[in-house]
Amino acid sequence: MSGTEKKWTIEEARAVINQQDAIILDAFQKRMEAAKEIARNKFEQGLPIYVPEREQEILNRVEGSVPEELASYARSLYEKLMEVSRAYQNSTRTFGLLGRKLGHSFSPEIHGLIGKESEAYRYVLFEKEPEELEDFVRNGAWNGLNVTIPYKTAVMTYCDELSPEAVRIGAVNTLVRRNGKIHGYNTDYTGFRKTVEGSGAKVDGAKCMVLGSGGASKSVVAVLEDLGAAEVIVVSRDGSTGCDYAQAKLQDDVTVLVNTTPVGMYPNTGRSAAYPGTFMDVEWVFDVIYNPLRTNFLCQAKKSGMEAFDGLKMLVAQAKASGEYFLGRSLDDSIVDKIEKKLRHEKENIVLIGMPGSGKSTIGQALAELTGRPLIDTDTLIMEKTGTTIPQIFAVGGEDGFRQVEMEVIEGLRHVTGSIISCGGGVVTREENYYALAENGCFVFLNRDLPLLATEGRPLSQSMPLSRMLAQRLPLYRSWCDMEVENQGKTVTEVAEEILGGRA
Repeated sequence: MSGTEKKWTIEEARAVINQQDAIILDAFQKRMEAAKEIARNKFEQGLPIYVPEREQEILNRVEGSVPEELASYARSLYEKLMEVSRAYQNSTRTFGLLGRKLGHSFSPEIHGLIGKESEAYRYVLFEKEPEELEDFVRNGAWNGLNVTIPYKTAVMTYCDELSPEAVRIGAVNTLVRRNGKIHGYNTDYTGFRKTVEGSGAKVDGAKCMVLGSGGASKSVVAVLEDLGAAEVIVVSRDGSTGCDYAQAKLQDDVTVLVNTTPVGMYPNTGRSAAYPGTFMDVEWVFDVIYNPLRTNFLCQAKKSGMEAFDGLKMLVAQAKASGEYFLGRSLDDSIVDKIEKKLRHEKENIVLIGMPGSGKSTIGQALAELTGRPLIDTDTLIMEKTGTTIPQIFAVGGEDGFRQVEMEVIEGLRHVTGSIISCGGGVVTREENYYALAENGCFVFLNRDLPLLATEGRPLSQSMPLSRMLAQRLPLYRSWCDMEVENQGKTVTEVAEEILGGRA
């Protein structure tokens, strides 16, 4: 429009915009339809959705097609348009997890985080009974699948092509449809290997024992063999592997112990396939289970002084490898540690232990306010359960009566995650409490000098010298705790921040 031409009024300009918007939206719809077809073809050919060179070529063309004053705006518009296009292309595909019971799974959350770090895609859970398996794998509406218990071996029958590692291991945990065929891969190997290599465990030349003989076991055995294990003993319930659980207890010189069974997995926690302390020479213990974060098996190992490692890193690392097959391109290795740390911090409880009057309730409240997590006070739960006060409980049932109620309350917290839990000072006097709280908890021992400990309203603190109580409990606090923090000479906020910083 030249300077001599009549300028548009606001209403006239808006009418032009409305007219052009209709053209743009029509073009947008046609563009997205074309993008969907491109996605279909790319997936069938095993090509990635994201092609940086192609997008840069489009951006260069766009910038050169408009006046210079609009070039940067046009680039921003098309960068967003291509981001939306990628998201839409991935949303037209369905990825997910195939298993029988999947209520325990972190996989949707992990793949959601992988998508945020790379490119978003739809990920859902597929719970199928054995009689439904073949029809779903062959004819179901999916583009890529992770496979878990109990189908890692069974799905191999339906694969048109198997990767070398899947053939060697004899199990598949990732399926991808490509060129009309089902391709099977095993990424559990990648996940467990990353876990072991990051643990510092000495596998080369070691005698190793693997509990369980299913699909996960096969991947674990392959990793241990490739890392140079001198011997790998596989234990099965029926002894079909040459070693049952009774025979396993007779083995000596085992230094690496791995659980690949589902025993102890949510919701049936508190159980263990074997007691790690049975094996006197074991130094490193691994569990492929990730929910709870630490199974009873791992809690026992830790109490026995062994190095214990859960299955969360394995889960994230194998998910990242599966995501690469889903998307058809490599993903940055750094996302594994980033996602594992995020999930661990979100799921893990902070469990405060320490002498009566050490400030657990006050610090717990500060932690709750800083993190937005719920605060659970076990003494409050005990009073709610009994409908009376702590001193009254002691007056009627003595310490034994109180400890029994406390143990029942703590057992009810076994499946709680992502919370701040403030415990009574004597919680450590019952070992059962350790296992209920440790499965999803990081123990923080709040230590405070005796003269600073409050005693008002605390029956035991008033009935016996605090010095004697501390002498009895201090070794227990330190054997339970993952972190010890001095709660004196600092503000409440400083102590809370020290706890949060110690978990970084």
